[in-house]
Amino acid sequence: MRRDKLIERFRVLHVPGNPVVMPNPWDIGSAKVMAGLGAQALATTSSGHGFTLGLADGGQIAREVALLHAAEICAAVDVPVNGDFENGFGDSPDTVAETVRLAAEAGLAGVSIEDSAVPTKGSYPFDLALARIEAAVAAARQAGIVLTARADGWLMRNYDQAEALRRCLAFAQAGADVIYAPLVDADTTRALVDTGTPVNLLAAGEMRDLTAAQIGALGVARISIGGGLARVTQQVILDGTRAMLERGDFTPLKGAANVAEVEALLNG
Repeated sequence: MRRDKLIERFRVLHVPGNPVVMPNPWDIGSAKVMAGLGAQALATTSSGHGFTLGLADGGQIAREVALLHAAEICAAVDVPVNGDFENGFGDSPDTVAETVRLAAEAGLAGVSIEDSAVPTKGSYPFDLALARIEAAVAAARQAGIVLTARADGWLMRNYDQAEALRRCLAFAQAGADVIYAPLVDADTTRALVDTGTPVNLLAAGEMRDLTAAQIGALGVARISIGGGLARVTQQVILDGTRAMLERGDFTPLKGAANVAEVEALLNG
C-alpha cells in the first residue's frame, strides 16, 4: 500500500469507542507475525528494540538506529506503523521537529513524542514540554503524519495524574492528533476523552485486566501494549533458561510455537 494511503488508513482507524488494537513488535519477525495475524496497525517499542541490542530502556538508542529499525519494520509489513521515538532524541523543540520529519522519511505513518527527559528519569517542565509538542505538531502537519503527544511523567512518578491531564489538554489544544498518558486510571481516561482528541491507552496496570471492548467503553480510540509482549517473551527466556541450567529441565521447550505456522506468517 502506498505511504499516503497507509497514513490515511492510520487516521481512520482512530475511532473513539471502537479502539484499534496496535501491538508493538520489536523486530522484523515479530512485526510480520503480528501483521499476519490481523493487526491493522503496529508501533515500534523502544524497550523491546533496546533488548534486541542489549540495551536498557530510556534514551539508550541513537536516533539513526531507531530510524533504521523503524524503516525496516515499515518495509516488512503492509500496515501503518507508529514510531516510539521517546523524547524525540533531543531536548530542544528544533531537534524534535527534525526527528518528526525524519520519521516521515523513514516511512512511518505516525510518531510519538513524550515529555520524559531521557536518559534522565526526569520530565521536562510544562512550558518546554508544550513547546516541544508545538514544534512536533508543526513538523507532523508539514509531513502529513500522525503526531501522538505523550505525558509520561505519571508513569515515571514525576507528577500526578492531574498534571498528566493538564499536559495532555495543552497538547490537544496545540494540535496533537492523539494524546497519551500511560497508566492513568479510568476517570482520568474519560477526562482525556472529553478533550475530543483521540486517546491512546496502554494495556498495562489495571487496564490490562479489561477487554478491548471494556476499554472502548471509556471512549478510547487506540490501545497499545508498549513493551508488554516483549517483556512476556523475555520472561519465557528467563524461565526456560533457568530451568535448563539450574535443574536440567528441558520441558519448557514443549511450549514452542508451531514452526509451520510461524513460517507461513513470515512468508506472507
